[in-house]
Amino acid sequence: MASARTLLNRAWIGGKWVEAVSRTRYPVYSPSNMEMIAEVPDMGPDDAQLAIKEAHSSQKAWASLTSKERAAALRRWHDLIVQNKDDIARTVTLEMGKPYAESKIEVLYGAAYTEWFAEEAKRIYGDVIPPFVNDRRLLVIKQPVGVAALVTPWNFPVAMMLRKVAPALAAGCTTVVKPSDESPLSVLELAKLSHEAGIPPGVFNVLTASRESTPALVQALTSSELVAKLSFTGSTAIGKVLMSQCSQTIKRISLELGGNAPLIVFNSADVKVAVRGAIASKFRNTGQTCICPNRLLVQSGIHDEFVEKLSEAVSQLRIGDPFEEGMQQGPLVNQMAVEKVERHVSDATSKGSEVVVGGTRREDLGGWYYQPSVLTKVNTDMLFSREETFGPVAPIIRFEDEEEAIALANATTYGLAGYCFTRDPSQIWRVSEGLETGIVGVNEGAISSEVVPFGGIKQSGIGREGSKYGINDYLNLKYICMGNIEQ
Repeated sequence: MASARTLLNRAWIGGKWVEAVSRTRYPVYSPSNMEMIAEVPDMGPDDAQLAIKEAHSSQKAWASLTSKERAAALRRWHDLIVQNKDDIARTVTLEMGKPYAESKIEVLYGAAYTEWFAEEAKRIYGDVIPPFVNDRRLLVIKQPVGVAALVTPWNFPVAMMLRKVAPALAAGCTTVVKPSDESPLSVLELAKLSHEAGIPPGVFNVLTASRESTPALVQALTSSELVAKLSFTGSTAIGKVLMSQCSQTIKRISLELGGNAPLIVFNSADVKVAVRGAIASKFRNTGQTCICPNRLLVQSGIHDEFVEKLSEAVSQLRIGDPFEEGMQQGPLVNQMAVEKVERHVSDATSKGSEVVVGGTRREDLGGWYYQPSVLTKVNTDMLFSREETFGPVAPIIRFEDEEEAIALANATTYGLAGYCFTRDPSQIWRVSEGLETGIVGVNEGAISSEVVPFGGIKQSGIGREGSKYGINDYLNLKYICMGNIEQ
C-alpha cells in the first residue's frame, strides 16, 4: 500500500467505487517529500446528494437490525482493521507524514472505538418512569437520529473517523463521511474493509473533495433535510460556519474544535515525570493534535531545572523520514502549517522570547519539516498565548503561584484539554476543578482512550466522543405514555 499504484483512489457511495459526477480529480501529496502519491475524485454537491440518498434509503433497514446484529458487523470490521493494521498505517504515514510507529498506534486506537461501540450497541437502554396517574405507564426509548454527516480531520484520519462512525452505526444511523482533502486514502481503505465485514451498501459512504470543493460539498450536507446530524472535527472558525448552516434545518451537532491547552508544572512536581509528560503530549504527531499543550506554564522554583531537562529531551528527538525505524518526528502536513509555526516563533522572538532548542525549518530533509523547539521568556502578548500553533514548539511561561497559573491557563476562549504536574493532593483537586477544560491530565501526558469522554467546553466544541456517553449524540429520546390501563 505504500505505492501510488496500489492505493484506493475512488469514492465509496452505496457500496460501489465511484468517480465524481464532474469526472474531475485532485492530487494528494506526501508531506515527507512533497511528491504526488494519488489522485482521487474531486466531488461536489451533486455527489453529496447521491450519498445522502443512499444513506437515507438504507437507514431504516440498518436500524431495524437487532443491536446484536449491528454489533456483530462492527466487530467483524474491527477484526479486519486489526488484521490490516500495518498496511493502513503505511497509508496514514504516506499521506500525512506521521512516523510509522505512531501510525500503527493510531490504527489500533481507532479500531478500539469500533470494538467499544460494538459492545455499546447492546446497551442502549431506555427507562420506565413511575406514573403520575394510576392507569398510565410511562416509557422512554432511544432511537437513531437518522443520517449522520461526519466531517473528519487530517491529523488522525483513521481514529477520528472511526470515533464518529462507530457510535453512529452502533446506534442505527447511516453515515456520509467527508475526510480531509489531505488524508482521504486511509479512510478509503477502511471503506473497503467495511464492505468485507458485511456492512450493507449505503450504510457507510465516503466522499472525497479538494480544499477548494469542500465548502460547497459540506454545505450540501448541512442544508439537506434528510441529514439529521453533523459531527465535525476541525478549527473553531469552520465549526462556527457549520453550526450556523445547521441551524437552518435544526440539526443535531457535535463539534470538536480548536484548543489552546495549558500544561502547568508546579514546584512540587516530579521533574522527570513532568518532562516525560510534556514530551508525550506536546510532541506526539509532531505537535499536530488538538490536545497538544500550546503553553507550558512552569513555576519559578522549578523553572530552570525543567527547562534544562526538557531542552535536553527535545534535542534528542529524531526527525526525518517517517518510515525510518526509530524516527520520532515527521513533517508537518503542508507548507501553511510550517509557515504558521514560523510566524509564531518569529512573533515570540521579536517580543523578547529566547530559543533554547530548534527554532528553524529543516529544508535539508526535503519535506515540510520543522525542528522540535523550546522557547523561554514567553508572555501573554505573544501569538502562542492566543492561537493554536499545531507544531513541535514548546513555549514556556514562568509563573509565581497557583492563582496566577490558573488565571493564565483559563485566559483563552478555548477549553479542550489541560494538564498539571504536582505531587500535592489538595492542589491536584483545586487545579483539576479550576481549569476551564473538558479534559484534565494530572501527572500524565497521554490521556486519550475509547473508554473516556473526549470533548471540550467554551469555543472548543459541543458534545462528547468515546465512552458510554459518546453514543448518546446519535440517539433521540422518545417518551411514550400508555393510558387507560385497566386496574
